[in-house]
Amino acid sequence: MGILEVKDVGKRFGGLQALGDVNLSVAENSVHAIIGPNGAGKSTLLNCLVGKLIPDSGSVMFDGQSVLGRKPYEINQMGISRVFQTPEIFGDLTVFENMMIPCFAKRDGAFRLHALENVGRERDLVEKAEQMLIDVNMIDKRHMHTASMSRGDKRRLEMAMCLVQEPRLLLLDEPTAGMARADTNNTIDLLKEIKETRDITMAIIEHDMHVVFSLADRITVLAQGTPLVEDTPDKIKGHPKVREAYLGEAH
Repeated sequence: MGILEVKDVGKRFGGLQALGDVNLSVAENSVHAIIGPNGAGKSTLLNCLVGKLIPDSGSVMFDGQSVLGRKPYEINQMGISRVFQTPEIFGDLTVFENMMIPCFAKRDGAFRLHALENVGRERDLVEKAEQMLIDVNMIDKRHMHTASMSRGDKRRLEMAMCLVQEPRLLLLDEPTAGMARADTNNTIDLLKEIKETRDITMAIIEHDMHVVFSLADRITVLAQGTPLVEDTPDKIKGHPKVREAYLGEAH
């Protein structure tokens, strides 16, 4: 039994079936990729996992507890963090100030922007934020305002903001979308390091197959809201059902 268990999840939007009886099991401390052509239901499934959508049927269990009906911040407190397709950081704050916000949230259960005025008094949180910036090779950018950073650096900072909360499950929605190849490769290297050095499970939605095959232990392929295949990367490559879903015909 996985740390994340999706059972018979279905979701409709009016007459459109976005998800139909989706079953998914994510093993603890693994990287599980969810792929599929546009409109396959990947983002709908992810939104069901983080509380942005409530499925019409089925269950979503994290470590034996249901996530359904919980607000996103409650799911975060359970130990689930999400990296969004567009990095969600505060552009008017510095890298270090951005890092302090999840540190306050982890300790106090709330984001406290006003507390940044007295951040020097929070030595334990300062040290925690600084160590995470060291871990992701961004300590030299701690005073930089994030609005001027590259997309790759914004993504690295967003991951650091998730990791500093010590989640057990990290959900990544196309973490390399819109990046240049150099930034993509840097993101892959960072995710590999996270996989090797931290006690964390990752589920990734991604279109870039180079990213998927570089990181995933298992892959689930969705098509029209329904899982087609779930297997190891080696067995997914060239699978006739996968080729049919992506290319429109079996080979």
